[in-house]
Amino acid sequence: MTLLFLSPARGRGQERGARWALAAGLATIGCKEDGQPWGAGMIRKLLQATVLVASGWLLLADASAAPPPAKKPPAPDYQAPFAASPASTGRGACYSSADLTVVRARMLHQELVVATLQCQYAGGVRAFEAIYGKYNSKFAADLVANAQSLKQLAGRRGLNVDVLVTEFSNRTAQRPPIDRDFCSRAQRALEWATDPKATSLALVPPPYDLGPEMNIVPCP
Repeated sequence: MTLLFLSPARGRGQERGARWALAAGLATIGCKEDGQPWGAGMIRKLLQATVLVASGWLLLADASAAPPPAKKPPAPDYQAPFAASPASTGRGACYSSADLTVVRARMLHQELVVATLQCQYAGGVRAFEAIYGKYNSKFAADLVANAQSLKQLAGRRGLNVDVLVTEFSNRTAQRPPIDRDFCSRAQRALEWATDPKATSLALVPPPYDLGPEMNIVPCP
């Protein structure tokens, strides 16, 4: 059974010692932000497993001996809940459906980049590099087209593309300490993105819709 560790980026509001470990299908064991481990009771609730270390091997023994749950097929069912969009102040402040599609495609890409850098196996090996490579290859042409579309959108709305993209990345990097499903969401997103049924970036929701908190809201 694979054990993964997540080392959050040092973004705003994060403590340098914060670390998260994910196991048994990316169920999470972690540390408090002060670097101290959670109590045994909390760990049992999160994993219900005994960790045995012998002769350099790390083993996971399921205390309940129950079989692992069946893996769900790829589907766009992973997006985190988000607050309702605030009321727009007029047509100039809201985004059309076409513009939102452009913004969300880049939002998705930046979130997957962050997750690929942060979600790691024990020893520091990145867990999603292979499947991220498949996603990147599959949508290479779409990503190039999206970059051009985003540049045009930014020109119309007076946005700075670099600032916008950096904000997507920074906000995503702040999620791991507050969302124990951070890596599992990214894994599900990558699995769905590389599934044949996902024929365009528009069909792949970002794990986190950052729009409402960034005042990127749909027109009524």
